[in-house]
Amino acid sequence: MNQFIKIVFFFFITSLCFAQPSEQQKLEERKAQILKEISENKSRLETEKKKEKSVLTQINQQKQLIQLRQKLLNTTAKQTRILSDEIYLTQLEMNKLNRELKVLKEDYEKMIVKSYKSRNEQSRIMFILSSENFLQAYKRIQYMKQYAGFRKMQGEEIKDKQTKLLQAEKRLSESKKEKEVVLAQTEKEKQELEKEKQEQERLVKSIQKDKKKLAAEITKKQKEAKDIDAKIKKLIAAEIAAANKRNAEKSGTTAPKAGTTAASKFVLSAEGKVASDNFKANKGKLPWPVVDGYISLKHGDQPHPVHKNLTIHNSGVEISTKPGASARAVFGGEVLQVQVISANNKAVYIQHGDFITVYLNLSSVSVTKGQKVTIKQNIGKIHTDSSGNAVIKFLVLQNTTTLNPESWLNL
Repeated sequence: MNQFIKIVFFFFITSLCFAQPSEQQKLEERKAQILKEISENKSRLETEKKKEKSVLTQINQQKQLIQLRQKLLNTTAKQTRILSDEIYLTQLEMNKLNRELKVLKEDYEKMIVKSYKSRNEQSRIMFILSSENFLQAYKRIQYMKQYAGFRKMQGEEIKDKQTKLLQAEKRLSESKKEKEVVLAQTEKEKQELEKEKQEQERLVKSIQKDKKKLAAEITKKQKEAKDIDAKIKKLIAAEIAAANKRNAEKSGTTAPKAGTTAASKFVLSAEGKVASDNFKANKGKLPWPVVDGYISLKHGDQPHPVHKNLTIHNSGVEISTKPGASARAVFGGEVLQVQVISANNKAVYIQHGDFITVYLNLSSVSVTKGQKVTIKQNIGKIHTDSSGNAVIKFLVLQNTTTLNPESWLNL
């Protein structure tokens, strides 16, 4: 039983040691992605500073930089924990190998001494000849062969344990060095984070004198956003009513009565249910509506970066990207509608069963109503404002209910 427990424990430690590098690799890849985003964000921030444009834009970008830096710190913290676990497990493995090696060497030493004492060839022959019968003589010959084989096997096992011990010592040394590097990186990132927070405070203070003007600007923008949300809901409600009416005429049934709960939902065909189920099955896996970018304004209610007493509401997510970038479909579907909100703000609605994805702030559109689109297909150009900012607003709805896009995208 004790031998069985030892074997299980050995395999447990081995499996953990092999599992760690895979997790470390994932964290390294995640860290590289965050560092890339930080680099891009810094570049945008420097460009914005050179232009001497909106301080609010700088504050939002600085806020995003701080969030990315915090993510990087969390990733390095995970790396440190994994490396600490790896060091601990490797040390356990080394202790176990040292104990086993000691026992093997002691047994082997006793065997060598015994073999030396009985090394006389004549005594071996006499041991065989003194057998009572042929069967006993045969068994004694076999015993001597097995004994020699066992001695050889023990010698090889000692070599194997010594090799494993050297490998474990090398792993331990490498893990310790790697941990030192990660800890140094963590300290550096903490210092950078502190600098970025101080820079954000400086930017906030620089516009405190324009509080009234800024508050009025925020109120105006929130009203505009609310009006756009109302237009989106109205358009979708009209499309639902029209689609349900067409389906009712085809099937010879009655469309849901206006004003009822049923009337605010798509009556799905068999094909529509499949499209809806496929979209739902990909929750958290959808590609971004842009090739490169970062979320500059999250979904839902949140405090304003300068005036904490003011709450900003966002029905979707705003993603900042490069000037001249294109918007792309996050999933295959059919263009439900193309809406012109203003000269430089066009919206594309793509239907996926009873789910709808909306792409706002497009300067031009390259799809038409009723057109089938595929995943990652370009659907239009994102508007770039006079400050050189290109921001797409992305929404996900089920019928007329707004959902959080962050839970659907592969973040």
